[in-house]
Amino acid sequence: MKILFIILGFIFIGIGSIGVVLPILPTVPFLLLASFCFAKGSDRFHDWFKSTKLYKKNLESFEQTRSMTLKTKLYILIPVSLLLAIAFLMMSNIPGRVAIIILVIIKYYYFIFRIKTI
Repeated sequence: MKILFIILGFIFIGIGSIGVVLPILPTVPFLLLASFCFAKGSDRFHDWFKSTKLYKKNLESFEQTRSMTLKTKLYILIPVSLLLAIAFLMMSNIPGRVAIIILVIIKYYYFIFRIKTI
C-alpha cells in the first residue's frame, strides 16, 4: 500500500508541475494530494518533497498556517470554476448538473469559510 501512495505522490507532483505552467490546471490541490500521499507512503519522500522549491513556493505557508492569500485562492478557484461551468453547460442529465452545483457550493464554502485569507 505504501508503494501505491508513493507512486500517486509522484503522479500528483507531475500534474501539479504542469499546473505551474498551464494556468487552466490548478497547482495547489495536486500538490496537497502529493504531500498527503508522501506522508502516508514514506517519511523520506515526504521530507524530500517538503524541501523542494515547488512545495516551498506553493504549499509551505498553507500547511503551516492553514491560510492563503486572496490571489492564491482566486488562482485556484477561477480556473476550476470555469472548467466546472463548461462541464455543467455540456452535460445534459440532471443528476450530473446537480452534482456539479453541489461541488461548486462545497468548494466555495470551504475556500471562503474554512481557509483563512491573509
